[in-house]
Amino acid sequence: MLTFEQVVLEQGDFRLTADFSVTRGSRTAVMGPSGAGKSTLLAAIGGFFAPAQGRILWQGTDLEALSPGKRPVAMIFQDNNLFPHLTAFENAALGLRPSGRLNTKETARVQDALAQVGLAGFATRKPATLSGGQQSRAALARMLVQDRPLVLLDEPFAALGPALRAEMIALVKSLLVSTRATLLMVTHDPADARALGGDLVVVADGVAHPPSLAGALLDAPPAALREYLG
Repeated sequence: MLTFEQVVLEQGDFRLTADFSVTRGSRTAVMGPSGAGKSTLLAAIGGFFAPAQGRILWQGTDLEALSPGKRPVAMIFQDNNLFPHLTAFENAALGLRPSGRLNTKETARVQDALAQVGLAGFATRKPATLSGGQQSRAALARMLVQDRPLVLLDEPFAALGPALRAEMIALVKSLLVSTRATLLMVTHDPADARALGGDLVVVADGVAHPPSLAGALLDAPPAALREYLG
């Protein structure tokens, strides 16, 4: 279980509070106005933004003492963070070893991850030669090989069209069936939250609200969400 225990995130005039838990193995969309703190919330989980107050716990363990690389977290950002000079295989391999030097077993693991995301024939291709959807798949392969129990996606499919975005969300859902990882995904699109088929955390007016079923919230949105949706 991921728990925000009276967490306060502050920077200048920005202030965000969070006091709730996310069930292990669940899928949770995070939605709210630009600048509300959605990405900051994920950054705090990943260890890139320290809470001013409170604790972030994973399975009862305070994450504060752990550096980003030591946390049980795999994170994909909007630009997918692919290195342009590396192949799809090499980018995915970074999820196992920063040096990229793999043994036979690790090489097979990366190849299997590329196959799972539909890139079996694209291992030697560099990002510039891949479509947007294929670049997203390469980032997902890197996430897979890390085998972390907590996956954070910060609008990784925002640049894709609606049909391709829906395809990528379906792929994420299918991958999580095998890994049983807990997912938090920042999105600006209510269709993404519905497609994810889990809970929704609304971030607005300085508060990250406790998760509720996405469909129910979107069908009868509270004031903060209704104002955002227009």
